[in-house]
Amino acid sequence: MGGAVLELRSVERHYLQGDRKLTILSGTDFTLSSGEMVALVAPSGAGKSTLLQIAGLLERPDAGDVIVAGQACGRLSDDRRTAIRRNEIGFVYQFHHLLPEFSALENVMMPQMIAGLPVEEARARAAQLLGYMKIGDRAEHRPPELSGGEQQRVAIARAVANAPMVLLADEPTGNLDPATASYVFDALEALVRQSGLAALIATHNHELAGRMDRRVTLDAGKVVPLPE
Repeated sequence: MGGAVLELRSVERHYLQGDRKLTILSGTDFTLSSGEMVALVAPSGAGKSTLLQIAGLLERPDAGDVIVAGQACGRLSDDRRTAIRRNEIGFVYQFHHLLPEFSALENVMMPQMIAGLPVEEARARAAQLLGYMKIGDRAEHRPPELSGGEQQRVAIARAVANAPMVLLADEPTGNLDPATASYVFDALEALVRQSGLAALIATHNHELAGRMDRRVTLDAGKVVPLPE
């Protein structure tokens, strides 16, 4: 494992529900290192999505800080947070959110071109990533022409197109059958190992969670390790 690339320090997150304060995260600490895959396993409503939103700089904590690649992000402007999110963090969701009118290759090229990469470089990297995900032969197909597992592999390739340091995934195999989920996870794991990414993956799939480097859960608003 490499050094820490994502840290949550004493993170607090509360919501008001009528007159009641609902505590989701309470003094939460968490560290993710490069080349590490961590499973976040917790029941619905425990705060998994909130944790991922805060870790991914999509939401600000009420207290505490998030450090990405050594940069404390809590007091940064929205523009600076957006830049860090675009360059250093990749997201994968349960539903792929691919653009249906573009090919698989073009979907993976898109974030690179937004970041300013020349078209031919973006095309070459997109093709390489689709090859890593074992879907290179489907590069010219549009999402409606792809199976669920193929679409999710394209979504993973798109998430890492700008070579982020951190990959955050929220139930990335949640809507796939067990065999397809295992195949998608195999491709994701190979990509993480080859690239040195740090990956935090929320999942209800205990078999896949058991294949990661460690497993954590949320208990009373804190990240705690799950026993082996």
